[in-house]
Amino acid sequence: MNTEDMLAALRHSPLTGLFLTLLAYRLAIAVNRRFHGHPLSNTVLVGALLVVAALLVLDLPWEAYRQGAGMLQMLLGPATVALAVPLYNAFAKLKRAALALCVTLVAGGLTGILAGSVMARAFGLPEVLVLSLLPRSVTTPIAMGIAERIGGIPDLATAFVIVTGVIGAVLVKPLARLVGSQDDRVVGFATGIAAHGIGTARVVLISETAGAFAGLAMGLNGVFTAIVIPLVLGWFKTG
Repeated sequence: MNTEDMLAALRHSPLTGLFLTLLAYRLAIAVNRRFHGHPLSNTVLVGALLVVAALLVLDLPWEAYRQGAGMLQMLLGPATVALAVPLYNAFAKLKRAALALCVTLVAGGLTGILAGSVMARAFGLPEVLVLSLLPRSVTTPIAMGIAERIGGIPDLATAFVIVTGVIGAVLVKPLARLVGSQDDRVVGFATGIAAHGIGTARVVLISETAGAFAGLAMGLNGVFTAIVIPLVLGWFKTG
């Protein structure tokens, strides 16, 4: 079998996408450890860049890659549910801060939705891009469902979600230092609202408390966004 035949076999195998994703993840972990957890060595960021590079080198279409890598998407649900463990451990702290968390959720959730919509329309982006951008601050399965329901493109929404999460994960610690916040509850909840699962995975490394508050924020913001986005779209249409 010559090189061309091997590349053709790789392009048509559903296992190629799965293998590339797992390999990129392992390499990304090694890079992150090599640079001692530097924000720019975030595993999702590095892994995504490695996958993109591999797709370009192999000339592998997105559809073919997704066929195999999509198998991993089934694990998003169990991974999200697993965040309930630190949430349960910090339940007493969550109860004491219930009112503040509700106010923060509404303010942060609305800011994310309205800021994205207003800026996208100000730059004259096509309507389908605006609709795909709106759910960027919630976890991927919810964002895809919202985008599909309101007329956006689920795959494009996924891309916006990943970019948003990576930016949040990279900036969370520098921003916390900039504003002088030392409270893991504040850092965690803000990250969960703005950067969903990717940000949550980052702040879990800060402390279990930060991870618990981020997991709670991610779940609540998913429900909040799913309810509010149709209302915001209705307001724009009648406004």
